[in-house]
Amino acid sequence: MNRNLFFRELRSNALTLLIWTAVITVLTILTMSFYGIFLENNQKILAMISILPEGTLQFKGISDVNDLFSVLGFYSANNVIYMLVLGSIYSIVLSSGILLREEYNKTAEFLLAWPLTRGEIFCSKAAVVLLNVLAINVVTAVAGYVTLETVKREPFSTDAFLVMSIYTLMLNLFFASLGLFLSTLVKRARPITTLSIGLVLILYFIFTISNITDGLSALGYVTPYKFVNLDTVDPEYSMEFISVLYFTVLSLLMALISFRLYKRKDIYL
Repeated sequence: MNRNLFFRELRSNALTLLIWTAVITVLTILTMSFYGIFLENNQKILAMISILPEGTLQFKGISDVNDLFSVLGFYSANNVIYMLVLGSIYSIVLSSGILLREEYNKTAEFLLAWPLTRGEIFCSKAAVVLLNVLAINVVTAVAGYVTLETVKREPFSTDAFLVMSIYTLMLNLFFASLGLFLSTLVKRARPITTLSIGLVLILYFIFTISNITDGLSALGYVTPYKFVNLDTVDPEYSMEFISVLYFTVLSLLMALISFRLYKRKDIYL
């Protein structure tokens, strides 16, 4: 890894990181500010929820409607969506553009004129992606925890909150690796932002359909969202081995393949 390139990329992506982090944090705070109102109108809300399809709550990770009235259940059902979707979009857009940007901005020749190997370029940029994804997850998780402590009416499980936060981090790292992989497959120098965002949304849509339609439940396994357990109110809630294995193996595999492909890829100057 090259230190100068690492800090150059870190600076160039700092503003985007701040904006995305601020947006997700503000959305979390605004949503949790309604928790008190939600509790005060629980009977009306229960009546409204009773007419919804059974799978409507399941795709939010809620197995029992009463779980919504616990502060952590309310948080996981209404706020984690921001990191599941917006966090994943940020991760894949960042990673899919960080290697290609030199080509479509016509700065590849300048970069390759440095005394750097392809491996150093890839590792420096990948390290920036990793650090930024970690940063947005840590900051939003801390903001979420502070908000939970502020609005809670009864104690909640800190361990369950940490497990949920790790799940969203692994999901975001998965999409970051996927973005790197997609960028190494692009033959022409052009941004793939639209493709990246569309892929996240399509996968989440498939996951949602699989959860609200009994006959399509198996379809959810083609998406990474199926391996994120959000049932935080369950007393036995913990990290599932199959989920850790799924995210770890696929993320590392895509990153490794991307590294090898980038070293052999034709760079458009």
